[in-house]
Amino acid sequence: MNEQLKKLTGKNKKDYEAVANHLVNDCDTELFKELVENDDYLFYFVKQNVAQRLSNEVDRNNYRNLLYFMKYYSPSYENFIVNSLVKYADEDLTDEMLAKLENGNIAEKTYAAKYFSYIQDPLSIEYLRKNAHSDNQYLAVNCAISLGVMNVKESYNLAIAGLNNGDDFEKLAAVKFLTAYGNKDAVPAIIDTMKNSPMAENIAGEIPYLENLFDLLDNNSNDGLLVLNYIINGLGEILDLSIVFDFELYEVFEKVIHYSNNSKAAVVLLNAKEKFNTLTENDEYLFDEDKDTKNEINDIHKLLKTINNKELEPYINEELNENSPFVYTALDFAKDIYTIRELLKSNNQTLILKTAEVLKKLDSFDETARTVALLKVTDINIKAIIRAL
Repeated sequence: MNEQLKKLTGKNKKDYEAVANHLVNDCDTELFKELVENDDYLFYFVKQNVAQRLSNEVDRNNYRNLLYFMKYYSPSYENFIVNSLVKYADEDLTDEMLAKLENGNIAEKTYAAKYFSYIQDPLSIEYLRKNAHSDNQYLAVNCAISLGVMNVKESYNLAIAGLNNGDDFEKLAAVKFLTAYGNKDAVPAIIDTMKNSPMAENIAGEIPYLENLFDLLDNNSNDGLLVLNYIINGLGEILDLSIVFDFELYEVFEKVIHYSNNSKAAVVLLNAKEKFNTLTENDEYLFDEDKDTKNEINDIHKLLKTINNKELEPYINEELNENSPFVYTALDFAKDIYTIRELLKSNNQTLILKTAEVLKKLDSFDETARTVALLKVTDINIKAIIRAL
């Protein structure tokens, strides 16, 4: 990092104000480019400070300099650039932003797409729709946000249809679009897609950005608990740990702890307790996290430690049936050998394999159980695993 960037990101007010003034007024695109390239090496709060420092220097005489910074995209400085341009927007600037949305590089298109969530020009719709399914997630999301603000129903309906068509990655892309579009009417359809997807954790990690977990739990507790369960499964592996703040997981668990006589809540809480034990006992999960995230994870861990497993375990058997979407998680905590063995008669071959593995772990997978397990299994790979257990 060069000396100017050190001053811009530092604590000396005289130094950072001088560099911010130079960067904006002298249109130092190379310095801004280097700032963007250092995104991964700066703490979130530092980038917030820098964005505010740059924003303080923008006025009616220099705002057009920001158009040159648009060649270099960073989500950390998106609001600074877009909000500054919106503040001084006029017909000529909007025409220039349209041109960038149509013909600019990916970075310019991304900033421009966000601009049109504030300046709702119908002429932008064609280009927003064209870029809404870009491989670049920032561009795709910004296009979806703007299309949602302008209530472009054709794009919404196309994404809803996409939940049932294409491969799993295309379905996830449709979910991401709908989340950014911002119409809560899509939530039931997204949850239905999640229930049948091998990427359920990825989908669950999108849903609370569209409808928060508290409302999900209040509107349909079974679906809300299922979304929460998949989020727990994904934490630290598929989903960033920082979402504990976005989804207010501490407060969510406080709410779920007070559910009584609820087998699904019991399974979710046992799963959460085990997950946060794992997160706090292994340095690999928290090593790169900031202080606030580490503290929040530890606070949630302390909260979940108050759960008495023995009080929840009697409810697990209610979810030990192949029609329960919680059955795989329930198996991880089940101890009733007879009820577990009944799942070997399931029509779901993956579930039969999971059941066989659990019985093996409990030292209860005898030859009779193996024979029953193999009766309905046709998949040669699953058969080979069961025979080897």
